[in-house]
Amino acid sequence: MTHQPSTQLLNFTVNGRAAAVTVDPMRRLADVLREDLGLTGTKIGCNAGDCGVCTVLLDGRQVCSCLVPAAQAAGRQVRTVEGLGESGNLSRLQQAFLDHGAAQCGICTPGMLMAAQDLLDRQERPAEQDVLDALGGVLCRCTGYRKIVEAVLAVAQSSNTPPDVGDASRNGHAVGTRMAKVDGVAKITGAERYGADDWPEDSLMLRVIRSPHHHARFRFGDLAGFAASHGLIAVLTAADVPGQNAFGVYPTGKDQPVFADGYTRFRGEALCALVGEDAAVAAIADGDLPITWEILPPLHGVEAALAPGAAQLHETSSGNVLVSGRLQSGDPMTALRDAAVVVRDRFRTAFVEHAYIEPEAGYAQRVGDRLEIFVTTQTPYMDRDEVALIMGLQPEQVRIIPSAVGGGFGGKLDLSLHPMIAIAAWKLNRPVRCIYSRPESMASTTKRHPAVIDIAVGADRNGRLKAITFEGDFNTGAYASWGPTVANRVPVHASGPYEVGAITCITRAIYTNDTPAGAFRGFGVPQSAIALETLLDDIAERLNTCPFELRYRNALDRDSITASGQRLAASVGLRACLDALRPQWDQWRAETAAYNKDAAANPTARLRRGVGVGCGWYGIGNTSLPNPSIMRVGLRQDGRIVLYNGAVDIGQGSNTIMMQICADALGVPVASIDLVAGDTDLTADAGKTSASRQTFVSGTALRLASEDLRRQMLRLANIAEPAQFRYAEGRWLLGDGQIEHELNLSGLSAINEHGDLLLGEGRFDPPTSPLDADGQGVPYATYSFSAQLALVEVDIDLGTTKVLRIAAAADVGRAINPTQVEGQLHGGVAQGLGLALMEEYIPGRTENLHDYLIPTIGDIPPIDTYIVEDPEPLGPFGAKGIGEPALVPTAPAILNAIRHATGARITQVPATPDRLRSALRQMQEAAE
Repeated sequence: MTHQPSTQLLNFTVNGRAAAVTVDPMRRLADVLREDLGLTGTKIGCNAGDCGVCTVLLDGRQVCSCLVPAAQAAGRQVRTVEGLGESGNLSRLQQAFLDHGAAQCGICTPGMLMAAQDLLDRQERPAEQDVLDALGGVLCRCTGYRKIVEAVLAVAQSSNTPPDVGDASRNGHAVGTRMAKVDGVAKITGAERYGADDWPEDSLMLRVIRSPHHHARFRFGDLAGFAASHGLIAVLTAADVPGQNAFGVYPTGKDQPVFADGYTRFRGEALCALVGEDAAVAAIADGDLPITWEILPPLHGVEAALAPGAAQLHETSSGNVLVSGRLQSGDPMTALRDAAVVVRDRFRTAFVEHAYIEPEAGYAQRVGDRLEIFVTTQTPYMDRDEVALIMGLQPEQVRIIPSAVGGGFGGKLDLSLHPMIAIAAWKLNRPVRCIYSRPESMASTTKRHPAVIDIAVGADRNGRLKAITFEGDFNTGAYASWGPTVANRVPVHASGPYEVGAITCITRAIYTNDTPAGAFRGFGVPQSAIALETLLDDIAERLNTCPFELRYRNALDRDSITASGQRLAASVGLRACLDALRPQWDQWRAETAAYNKDAAANPTARLRRGVGVGCGWYGIGNTSLPNPSIMRVGLRQDGRIVLYNGAVDIGQGSNTIMMQICADALGVPVASIDLVAGDTDLTADAGKTSASRQTFVSGTALRLASEDLRRQMLRLANIAEPAQFRYAEGRWLLGDGQIEHELNLSGLSAINEHGDLLLGEGRFDPPTSPLDADGQGVPYATYSFSAQLALVEVDIDLGTTKVLRIAAAADVGRAINPTQVEGQLHGGVAQGLGLALMEEYIPGRTENLHDYLIPTIGDIPPIDTYIVEDPEPLGPFGAKGIGEPALVPTAPAILNAIRHATGARITQVPATPDRLRSALRQMQEAAE
């Protein structure tokens, strides 16, 4: 029976203050807190109790406020994240989160804090397992949970200070310190503004109606009449798009419509949008609209799309092949024929959902002849240009104001709701907002590309890699998105971080009727690493050699030549990573050997342990394409330095990193710098936040901008280097070693609308070269390297795998902020664990966080981190990137550990219990 809304006066206490609201008593408490009381610190990630980020305390005990009817709060005490601190000060728990780097994107942080507060209120000295149990209902996609556990235990043990925090307040001492996030306080107090947290008061609501079919033609009935009879302001369709009804990443690949025009290629594709007041929009069921369908046979998976006679999904792509990539070096067929050992197999990987905890959200409003869009995004300038094309406007007529981003990982590089709210706001001259539901987000946005990989590897008797052949088909789904990037990045990386005599790599991105696949932390490299790293253990087994030593023997080093013909002149730290891990490898292998010997002697023992190793490398930035960043630093009349930072922080901490780089390059304390971030009206184009590029590319541009401003300030003071800068009560004192000169700003006029008196600018585009037809050239200016060990325990009866410990080493060039490097390693490990063991998105079936499983706090083991610093001369203070490299080796290490424990080779991920049981049976049958 459908609930009929009515209203009732409800009285309760919120954060110690009386609250009275007249609302539907069945309204979600989360919505009452956020929209009626303005307490947006409580976040909503799923509205189903699956993610726990809406956790608040009700009479002192944690509840998911999205599942609590408002009526249940009547007469009771509610506490939200806004009520944790007192008198404007942080609570001990909040301070610990800040100190330990326990908040990355911050969207889950309020829920984590409230769950942790519940535990600390009930237990004075909780142990680690108590923390895991108490926080198990709150999901995080960024942190890997370990920093959160450290923070809670620090409060329980009355020790809030992490080691070696350094002193970022001193000139020239910011880089290398564990400086707290500059936006950290906003994240831990609930003050951070995400896409769903801000909207103009008179905003209309937009809701998208999506295809329930994977492949179909359709036509609308009387939409105008439908809108009038249902109290809507408008129903928008393809006919309402004023400019180009197509978007995409590449100028020649704009193949995805804003609204499907009579033909839909995947389940979840946008057909039209309802616009009106919240209640009118919410009252309409998807099936109410007048739509007539002709359902067509869908093409699921690359095999179906490539089959003879398969339907052509895009006229411009013959045989449903969007694009091919290729790399050829030497004669691998001859080398394979002459190799002492050759191993080969077919590997399959699945769609993987980004599962960022913040669903897509934002609003648009028309301001004269311009559009302003406040939205969650990783790439404001690309969004600006795409929206302008769709709207038929000039780019300068579109302003993108990035909200705080509640996780991205590549999934917020593509347009989502941006053009729809833009069209509605422009046409209706009213602000229009939209918030995707969790199922809508999962059904309609991009995923990690599923891959079918055929690979062969040959080695000589000494274990030297002589040849690789690699053919990979990547399911790009219904539309191109970042398919060309994946197809062209994988060939460069298919050889792994190893010297290989000869290689052929052919890749294809294939159109299907599946959910579009796009950018996801690694752009195809994690899939290729699974295949190669598994076969390296095959080679080690065939040669009766140590898999760890096999990798060390073949590792790229300084002056090595890569498969693309690039000589690595500097910053090649893979062997240093392996050296850091070697003691643990030896110890863990010895311990597991003893453990398994005892287990084998016990007929009833079901558990076996194994240790695996995996290595990875990752080219920083775009593949053989321009990749520039522009950064600016200004000096204001009041003496404040202003960093205009267009590099969007999606939780990885780039806002903080840039402040540290700016401070040391300029030679001033961090406290003298103000941050302006992201806004396309206020900052220059720093490029997209992806491909682990911001620290290296934008950081270098910022170093140049800061040095430019420093030179201008020195000229103004008529002082030469070396010089010291001192900031005191709004005045700059510049010293030449003998006397200090005050920088006289009184006679200067502002040079721009922002009030800057001086402005330094830096531009950096990493030096690369185009690849020829054989994939030869310089695709990246630098590479990051990583290696990881996994210790696992496998139940051979149930086929379940528990990861007991991970050791992760990464060559980052220079750790600008070690706490954030550790956080990226933890987060990458967590996503790699999900890729290896549990995550598999199935279109139409796993469109929520109940059926689609991501690692919880109880799934992530202790992680030992090793930061290797092999300085990159081009990078700011020697730094490179860490986002993608943190993920690449994890799944291979876990799969190789399963093999070490059981003997079973896994060729399809995730290695779910049924697949592992099947592999064990096949191994047993082969032995018999």
